[in-house]
Amino acid sequence: MMGERRVDQAALFFEFSLEGHVPADHLLRAIDRFVDLSEVRAHLAPFYSETGRPSIDPELLIRMLLVGYCYGIRSERRLCEEVHLNLAYRWFCRLGLDGVVPDHSTFSKNRHGRFRDSDLLRHLFETVLRRCMAEGLVGGDGFAVDASLIKADANRQKGVEGSKELPPEMASRAVAEYLAVLDDDAFGAATEITPKYLSPADPAARWTGAHGGPAFFAYSTNYLIDLDNAIIVDVEASTAIRQAEVTATKTMIDRVDRRLGLRPGKLAADSAYGSAEMLNWLVEERGIEPHIPVFDKSQRSDGTFPRDNFTYEHEADAYLCPGGKKLTTTGTLVNDGDTLMYRASKYDCGTCSLKQRCCPNTPARRIPRSVYEGARDIARGVARTTAYAVSRRQRKKVEMLFAHLKRILRLDRLRLRGPCGAHDEFLLAATAQNLRKLAKLIPILQPASVA
Repeated sequence: MMGERRVDQAALFFEFSLEGHVPADHLLRAIDRFVDLSEVRAHLAPFYSETGRPSIDPELLIRMLLVGYCYGIRSERRLCEEVHLNLAYRWFCRLGLDGVVPDHSTFSKNRHGRFRDSDLLRHLFETVLRRCMAEGLVGGDGFAVDASLIKADANRQKGVEGSKELPPEMASRAVAEYLAVLDDDAFGAATEITPKYLSPADPAARWTGAHGGPAFFAYSTNYLIDLDNAIIVDVEASTAIRQAEVTATKTMIDRVDRRLGLRPGKLAADSAYGSAEMLNWLVEERGIEPHIPVFDKSQRSDGTFPRDNFTYEHEADAYLCPGGKKLTTTGTLVNDGDTLMYRASKYDCGTCSLKQRCCPNTPARRIPRSVYEGARDIARGVARTTAYAVSRRQRKKVEMLFAHLKRILRLDRLRLRGPCGAHDEFLLAATAQNLRKLAKLIPILQPASVA
């Protein structure tokens, strides 16, 4: 017999608990164990007035932002709607059934004010990172670094030529931030080359065609991760060029040492970080073993002897050519003061039977040697070890994090503008990734069933 739904008189009282309606295996329940916001109020206290109307609880705003970045909800307007409707989101944000969701404009008001002035998002990221360290997920012996391009919120069709000045009417917050970082090594001072185009909406974003397709405006998000469990130990925003990414790496290594006491024994990276100056900084100044391919342009395509065929003698400070003759240097630095030029005798080369295979078009052979060649030799030695082959595979974990960032968390394009906006988004996304990693690696213990 077909059943019929009977509608009774509405009950006067209901008993409803959000706690009972959030599944035990829900992601937010797993994440909530590791979200400690007990210090947020004390951290923000100096930035609030002691008088006036009470503000929105900053812990509520942080929890809502974590929901948004964990689930790829990019719009704060939509985030407010989702938190209003979703019971699990309400439970995580401690709103209950009748709690009022703040207006979306509250986020921008606090972001441009207290959150940035207090560096709250950095504090939040490091709080979660310390929890990862307490749970034993950060080994601290081996790190990996890499950078990925994230499109800026700037229309590529509306760029102006980099050699021209920005229109005077473009007096936005993003322009003010751009002017503030012109001397920053991670942004304006990273290179003297004038960009081809500038975006009036976000002039700090760099015009780049690195992906091989149509060029676009972008920032770089730089990740420094621990190789054991791919926990992000630091994140930094920079302009989208290699020099700025190398500078960001130095900043991150110094910061995790100073603020967290993490000193890696080795660093894995790709050849973009294999410049002589960078390798010397790692080896000589930080005592870090570079698991990095050496950036080397000494190979020749004309069939003549490359530099590898010349043996360097440390005691004599000279190169020995395949014909047994010495190449010496006067000690004069060339090429911006970081290269020594070693030259063979014109007489030796002129009478040598190997001249056509060595220097057929010049009177004598010359070999450039970086003043940081010692560090380059150490990196070459490391590249021949088994440990290097292992770290080469492990460093792909950084690329997996970038894939997760763009495909799962949907951060393939920035929503906020300016260096500060990029900094805020990258920090929140990295915090969300570490929280999700904690939830995955440390599962919730289910109570044992009673037989």
